[in-house]
Amino acid sequence: MNRLVMMMILVASASLGSQNSFAQSTLTLWYNKPAAYFEESLVLGNGKMGACVFGGVASDKIYLNDATLWSGEPVNPNMNPQAHTFIPAIREALRKEDYRAADSLNKKVQGKFSQSFAPLGTMFIDLNHTGDVKKYHRELNISQAVSTVTYEVNGVQYSREYFISYPDQIMVIRLYSSKKKMLSGNVTFTSSLKFNAARDNNTLKIKGYAPIHTEPSYRGNMPNAVVFDSARGTRFSTIVGIKNTDGKVIATDSSIAISAASEVLIFVSVATSFNGFNKNPVTEGLPHEAIAQEQLRKAQSKSYQQLRQAHLQDYQHYFNRIDLRLGKTTAPDLPTDDRLKRYAEGNEDKNLEILYFHYGRYLLISSSRTTGVPANLQGIWNPYIRPPWSSNYTININAEENYWLAEIANLSEMHKPFLSFIGNVAETGKVTAKTFYGVGGWAAGHNSDIWAMSNPVGDFGKGDPVWANWNMGGTWLSTHIWEHFVFTQDMEFLKNDGYPIMKGAAQFCLEWLTEDKAGKLITSPSTSPENVYVTPTGYKGATLYGATADLAMIRELFQQTIRAQQILNVDADFTKKLTEALNKLYPYQIGKKGNLQEWYYDWEDADPQHRHQSHLFGLHPGHHIDPLRTPELANACRKTLEIKGDETTGWSKGWRINLWARLWDGNRAYKMYRELLRFVEPDGVETNYQRGGGTYPNLFDAHPPFQIDGNFGGAAAVVEMLIQSSEDEIRLLPALPDAWPEGSVKGICARGGFEISMEWNNGAVSRCSISSKHGGNTTVISGEETKHVSLKAGEKIDIDW
Repeated sequence: MNRLVMMMILVASASLGSQNSFAQSTLTLWYNKPAAYFEESLVLGNGKMGACVFGGVASDKIYLNDATLWSGEPVNPNMNPQAHTFIPAIREALRKEDYRAADSLNKKVQGKFSQSFAPLGTMFIDLNHTGDVKKYHRELNISQAVSTVTYEVNGVQYSREYFISYPDQIMVIRLYSSKKKMLSGNVTFTSSLKFNAARDNNTLKIKGYAPIHTEPSYRGNMPNAVVFDSARGTRFSTIVGIKNTDGKVIATDSSIAISAASEVLIFVSVATSFNGFNKNPVTEGLPHEAIAQEQLRKAQSKSYQQLRQAHLQDYQHYFNRIDLRLGKTTAPDLPTDDRLKRYAEGNEDKNLEILYFHYGRYLLISSSRTTGVPANLQGIWNPYIRPPWSSNYTININAEENYWLAEIANLSEMHKPFLSFIGNVAETGKVTAKTFYGVGGWAAGHNSDIWAMSNPVGDFGKGDPVWANWNMGGTWLSTHIWEHFVFTQDMEFLKNDGYPIMKGAAQFCLEWLTEDKAGKLITSPSTSPENVYVTPTGYKGATLYGATADLAMIRELFQQTIRAQQILNVDADFTKKLTEALNKLYPYQIGKKGNLQEWYYDWEDADPQHRHQSHLFGLHPGHHIDPLRTPELANACRKTLEIKGDETTGWSKGWRINLWARLWDGNRAYKMYRELLRFVEPDGVETNYQRGGGTYPNLFDAHPPFQIDGNFGGAAAVVEMLIQSSEDEIRLLPALPDAWPEGSVKGICARGGFEISMEWNNGAVSRCSISSKHGGNTTVISGEETKHVSLKAGEKIDIDW
């Protein structure tokens, strides 16, 4: 028996016994039965290729995705060239306080819907098992990004190991039986896309193409909801290859059969013709078949151990940067779904809280490593041809929430796909600014896709302005540019890539702002994302002027752009214009209930507990409201959150936890963090806001249905409870809950290019170390104590408290 086989048997044996021999894990999800639903499957990814593994015994189902496989083709941003001509009429209707007319006219300022993220297909591994199954164990080790399945049939131990390698751009599945020649079965593939399969020796080659158009699922059943065109749309190739130690491999036109083998390696290579947001995937596409074939050839030339080691070395380079401990736990070791159920009853499980945090980091590494193609609403995991909300980039909160974790959790590299995507949207957004709004700079609406669509949606007048007409997407997106710079201190990025994007977004806002009756600058028309106001006359509408959310985002962007100009020593005249506009913006208003007003006037909300809280942007993810410098506004934010309550959808709960953390209320943040981990039974793609958010058995966020932003927002909130920072200070344990009186964390990042590790006992910091990547000064705050720190590049100091 060779060394590798012996090693795998030991791994399998350890997995079989792990439910008894180890304490509950902070790094492993495990189950004692196969997945029956998508929301129970274990997900793998290398930032481009994604897989959902069900782990069945007689038949194992694996959903496959590629981050670059979407419906559609490059968008024509000049789709509604006369839209801007309606802006004066809308403004006039608003000047007359005729909100019904404004809503009606606003529908003229709409364009097409986004395209959809497509499912590549489903692979089945059918094994000819007969007999009772014993000792079944399925797990995902997120410290290795490796999933395993082990079980016993008729005294024979079987194991499967799955991973998707970034260095080799390949999915590898290893099947092993403890008794020789006990593996027999076949591998098949199917897809809801157009495809054909052909055999070539020990490989199955699949070629296909995505739809040229897919209607959003929320539009319901309609003619031509999915349209295929053999001459258009993104092409894909999937090649499944087999490498066996013994037995036979027989390929047919639709499957690969395995007979009497002891060990089998299955390689899955995927590529698409996507070649950029502005390139036709047919006439200017990548040679997907050749790419997939070369990936497979290179992988098959290496040993399993070489492939696995390269995968681990690459993945752990990122994952191992952070360690989090929250003190002793008495929770028993249970399957992950049972842990969630027990936790939902109010029981302590600190390691589950840590596991959820690390799982967010795992998902980000696994779904965001492709330039120009960030993680979408479902990351890179979607089995539906018309997925919920098109599985697109919803940029009125959701796409941004996906990346709150990136910089603070030491995963700046995973932010870059989003930053490059923002650059793409800025290009199409220049046309959107001119044709939809009649101004310069660039703008984006609330939906986008892989083609960097930037227009407001609604199908040219069929959409409700409450969700279709918001136009501050570019403003919000651009704040991520500044965040990346503040954490990395990358001057070349700011100068060459970041600042031009920020300037363009600021230019749009500067030209879009108009004066109210008192001479203050406001936006008109505006909406507050997906929320509805009620006027004193009882009219329920969306279109208004001076929405607080608009002005909050503009404040943040203007402040950041001015700072960028000062650092780069450029555009002094533009700095003056921004400063003057900033001082002239309509100020925040505190309503009669003590809340921060969402509307220009102190109107009621149609739904006081509405899931969006965009007008609190200045508190989080913005930085111009906080309890110390703006206590009255911070208290108004607190009152707003109290009115809204804690029961909301998954991503919204993730945001509210961050907001409570920024208010330095760790116990309220922790209460909601526990609620975010409330167990939710899988229910397919049903949308049920009343049900509230929670967590599915595989730790996917239940919006419901599944949306990955709740995972990322919740994980980011853990950091916000432990460390908050600005350009010139780092605050330790600003929102530590009573439930975490002791613990430690290492590897968390702070603005200014610093990295922090610390220990705490009895709710107070006992030790802290801080290092600087580029050198700089900061003030470290712990409780009532402050310490000024000055570090050189690469220097590290320890601080005792």
